Amino acid sequence: MNLNKAMIIGNLTRDPEVRNIPSGATVTQFSVATNLVWNDNQGQRQEKVEFHNVVAWRKLGEICGQYLKKGTKVYIEGRLQTKEWTGNDGVKRYRTEIIAENMIMLDRPGGSGGASGNTSSGGENEQPFYEDNNSDNNSQDKDSKSDGSDDEEIKVENIPF
Repeated sequence: MNLNKAMIIGNLTRDPEVRNIPSGATVTQFSVATNLVWNDNQGQRQEKVEFHNVVAWRKLGEICGQYLKKGTKVYIEGRLQTKEWTGNDGVKRYRTEIIAENMIMLDRPGGSGGASGNTSSGGENEQPFYEDNNSDNNSQDKDSKSDGSDDEEIKVENIPF
């Protein structure tokens, strides 16, 4: 059995380049930077940046071209592929690319930073997600619960995910 799988999370270094090949298929190319941070033997913070060439085909390529832009944080999953060619100077050249099979945008649409997901406004009248609305002890006044000292048990069936 063989496995060729690449998974990266990083930021686009440039806007995607979208092209249509003669067969009509869409191909989109972009680059993603990933950072590795560590402390060396002297305790100094070190950082190394890797740049990954990504190619997305057909519908995924269209989506990447439409929604991604320079600086966008993305998760890319795909397979590695190395191209080989001889340059005009006669030197053999290589380029390793990630052929994208899945892409998840990690920035909020129209904003920067942070993963998209459900957020709470934190309003004072909101009920905690673990509150059992069917129990008899909910008949007490809401103000008596606002001190955060209730020891109510969290039930698995009341967690919304």
